[in-house]
Amino acid sequence: MPLAVIPTPVGNLEDMSPRAVRMLKEADVIACEDTRTSLPLLRHFGISSRLVSYHAHNEKGRSEHLLALLAEGKKVALVSDAGTPGISDPGWEIVLRCIAGGVDVTVLPGPTAFVPALVLSGLQPHPFLFHGFLPDKQGEREKVLLDLAPLQCTLVFYVSPHKAEKHLRHAADLLGNRRAALVREISKVYEEARRGTLAELADSVAEGIRGEIVLVVEGASPPEPDGDRWKEAALAMLSEGLSSREVVKIVSKEYGLSKNDVKSFLFAEKAED
Repeated sequence: MPLAVIPTPVGNLEDMSPRAVRMLKEADVIACEDTRTSLPLLRHFGISSRLVSYHAHNEKGRSEHLLALLAEGKKVALVSDAGTPGISDPGWEIVLRCIAGGVDVTVLPGPTAFVPALVLSGLQPHPFLFHGFLPDKQGEREKVLLDLAPLQCTLVFYVSPHKAEKHLRHAADLLGNRRAALVREISKVYEEARRGTLAELADSVAEGIRGEIVLVVEGASPPEPDGDRWKEAALAMLSEGLSSREVVKIVSKEYGLSKNDVKSFLFAEKAED
């Protein structure tokens, strides 16, 4: 039997799919990040399958147990406290072990916090990079942010409420005061999206903030054209015998310029000659 990885609602119980409910009811065993958290959800949907804990502290050992059950033909489902297992939650280890052992895995599409937050942010939704939680230690966090700083894609993070201001100010220092959005409590009564610069968002949480938080930050701006070097390069290519068409294609690509800008420059140079 395949391992079934099943997303659960991040807030609103109406986001639980009928397929997820059916597969959880059919499971012989449900591996939960925290059985105390999952039990009320499962009871709400009339699910009475046997529960076992599966969390960051027992992931490796418990994976062995779950693999043994799968080998016996048992139906095993994996859930986290909320959202999709494996996304900033336990789950990757057992999926990897299943793949390595030739055990099939099926992953249901379903709730996760960062995708709605990305769309709600109003920032360019693609390309994007989902990082998850930033490191707690300042030195490690600094390295991560500096590595991400030059990327020209929208960045998505999960943020703990009590670390929000510190992490926002650190991000503003190392990424620059970029546009960003702080989205919290996805699908819940107090869902909110705050938009502004990183510094403005840091100020907005200075008195505290509650709930599950997603931080979305715009990517780095494309580098400015390197002065007049592209013009020198274009003229050098012409003198080497390349056609204007070839020069336009090469220079626009290498220097991140529009083809019209390069064409206009070459036309003006020919007119002066």
